[in-house]
Amino acid sequence: MESLHPRVRLLWAGRTAIVGLVLVGLVVVADRLFVPVPVELAAVGWAVLVALGAVHAVLAQRIWRFELQDDALFLVRGVVTRTDTSVPYVRVQHVDTTRGPVERTAGLASVVVYTAGSRGADITIPGLRPERATELRERLRDLAGESEATDAV
Repeated sequence: MESLHPRVRLLWAGRTAIVGLVLVGLVVVADRLFVPVPVELAAVGWAVLVALGAVHAVLAQRIWRFELQDDALFLVRGVVTRTDTSVPYVRVQHVDTTRGPVERTAGLASVVVYTAGSRGADITIPGLRPERATELRERLRDLAGESEATDAV
């Protein structure tokens, strides 16, 4: 099975750090307007949150795997709750490659697989090199087309 690029850990840990900064900002506002809260406590809370986010990012990147099987895309992910997902190619509607500004800065891209169905109908494979994301998108598109042609009703 294929794993994600290690640089995705930086994106995930950075996201946690930014969320932590927003929470510290809310604590500071609450301190000024409502209830006195020691700013030192907020700083310690932020440091703990960042440390836990970094550990979670490392574990998530180690666990995250995907594989193109004969008839389906198979994914394994999740640190606390492990999720194994099998997406039959015949259910694939279309496939996109995305690169947000933060991903572009890190030199990464994501592949989004849209499937037929109503609940959780899209799968995102993050943390791929742009070339690999394009290659994966094209391969999934081809596999979906081949499976559609062989799926006689």
